[in-house]
Amino acid sequence: MPTEARSVAVPGGSLHVVVDGEGPPILLVHAGIVDLRAWDALVPHLVEAGYRVVRYDCRGFGQSPTEDIDYSNRGDLRAVLDDLGIGRAVLVGNSRGAMIALDTVLETPERAVAFVWVGGGIGGYEGSDPTTEELAIFERADELERANDPDAMADLEVQIWVDGIGQPAGRAPAWIRDAVREMDLPLLQSDRVAGRPIQLEPVANERLGEIRIPVLVVVGALDVSGTREAAERLEEGVPGARRIVYADVAHMVGMEAPERLAADIVALVQPLGTWG
Repeated sequence: MPTEARSVAVPGGSLHVVVDGEGPPILLVHAGIVDLRAWDALVPHLVEAGYRVVRYDCRGFGQSPTEDIDYSNRGDLRAVLDDLGIGRAVLVGNSRGAMIALDTVLETPERAVAFVWVGGGIGGYEGSDPTTEELAIFERADELERANDPDAMADLEVQIWVDGIGQPAGRAPAWIRDAVREMDLPLLQSDRVAGRPIQLEPVANERLGEIRIPVLVVVGALDVSGTREAAERLEEGVPGARRIVYADVAHMVGMEAPERLAADIVALVQPLGTWG
């Protein structure tokens, strides 16, 4: 099946959806500094392995406009599945997308056959304080936000999430740095309309023991300490969850190590047979 693009209507907005391949469905949810294009390098490997790969721009990102309303990210995710006639899918999320996917697994477990958390967070989980070096950079980010300097903010976010805090500028390939910056810059504009996500209650951190599907936890060793701690918490809290640490990548795992991530996803889901 060739690439198919479609628009899915949701209350107060619409979601830009792209579908590639044929086979059991895998749904990808992008990070909070990018849009669905961040999965471009991963998708071909999953399609080649025999899967139907669905991805979408979350509300307020990329080509998915929204009104300034309260909305559910879990509801939006399910709207994508419903529009495509998908009952169950493997959910894969990076960063903010991992939190959305995790919350959806908890709110409607019947819609997920497996879950892959990639460099994400956990609703309600705080972890320990940032390191001194991290704290200084996060404070700088707050200063730039108050100064309304989106160009400088985009540069700093590339440093934090693409190269990694404490890593030399340009550690990651230039194409990844440039692509993330291009996707991130529109998200930093003061006139952006993003809506107001409704938090899952009770929060995910209090409910990890409810999860009964296969869960893979993937984190980069060069990611921030809070993300690495969240990965440990997920492995500890979800029955049967398995954690993998990629030694040489930071936050954007699907861009830096697409072949490796695809292979680990396939290894998790291949024994499950077919679903949809």
